[in-house]
Amino acid sequence: MKMTFRWFGTGFDSVSLSQIRQIPGVKGVITTLYDSVPGEAWADEKVKTLKAEAESHGLEISGIESVNIHDDIKMGNGRRDEYIENYIKTLEVLGKNDIRLVCYNFMPVFDWTRSELARVCEDGSTVLAYSSKAVDSIKPEEMFDSIDKDSNGFVLPGWEPERMAKVKELFDLYKGMTNEKLFENLVYFLKAIMPVCDKYDIDMAIHPDDPAWPVFGLPRIITCKENVVRMLKAVDNPHNGLTFCTGSYGTNRKNDLCEMIKAATGRIHFAHVRNLRFNTAIDDPVQDFQESAHLSSEGSFDMFKIIRTLYETGFDGVIRPDHGRMIWGEKAMPGYGLYDRALGACYLQGLWEACEKTIDRSGVKLYR
Repeated sequence: MKMTFRWFGTGFDSVSLSQIRQIPGVKGVITTLYDSVPGEAWADEKVKTLKAEAESHGLEISGIESVNIHDDIKMGNGRRDEYIENYIKTLEVLGKNDIRLVCYNFMPVFDWTRSELARVCEDGSTVLAYSSKAVDSIKPEEMFDSIDKDSNGFVLPGWEPERMAKVKELFDLYKGMTNEKLFENLVYFLKAIMPVCDKYDIDMAIHPDDPAWPVFGLPRIITCKENVVRMLKAVDNPHNGLTFCTGSYGTNRKNDLCEMIKAATGRIHFAHVRNLRFNTAIDDPVQDFQESAHLSSEGSFDMFKIIRTLYETGFDGVIRPDHGRMIWGEKAMPGYGLYDRALGACYLQGLWEACEKTIDRSGVKLYR
């Protein structure tokens, strides 16, 4: 297991590489060219500069999150093949620079949806939260203003102003899009890029839809075990795999996270591990949840069981703490402050060490 930390790059992130380097056990960063535009081919020089900056602080680039996918690819029309070719060129650049993990998503319009970015907790910390009642009562084109006011002045991934300015246009473009058609377009994309992934040993790790159900009537396809297994079988290549994000799959309480891990054994290339706390009953028509500290006791997930299942199924890939609380007066991109994620990184490594010292890969206890 390789513990990493997400970093958005100099000028885009309140957290510095020097700070990340001081988190125990963290040897690499998950980053991106944050000012890149979906559909463009990344320049080798920019990737080399980004890599050199990380390495100058004793860190490697363990993966890219994300190389964003142009809407023409998701919709399966327009200049799809041209944009896929640019994506392949980007993968070639990454491969030549020894970067062999790419996290991406295939969500229409919104990369993720929350109704609040700074819900105040009992201890005074603030967290990202979701209320279906709040989301259902707002127009899609009004979502950006709602999100932007709590962004602390940061540009949020998937909520870039220039993209949100075209929300109505994007909804028109996706009008009539079905789950089945979106799935077909994903398979088309994956089959096209697998040869370059094979050549450079690049693992593509699709991120689940967040939350794991339709929002504003938009289709969602990476939401549950059945859909994940279908996607893995449709493009049965070891480089076609998952980002296993507990906080995204876990939004839908019908999902058994540990059973999903078992179903995707050998195809989980990247793990985002975080906790959620649900504030409404599972059968309540209004779903309300908030993100929490990583500890099992702070949320609704059994974090040790999740880590143990990853360990027992042979996962040995890249992992990072995911969204953290805003604590100790920090002002940062919501969900991406330094302090709580650093605590999460240490907690997750403690759980992993407990697995290493008590269970071998076949599930046999080593000692009590």
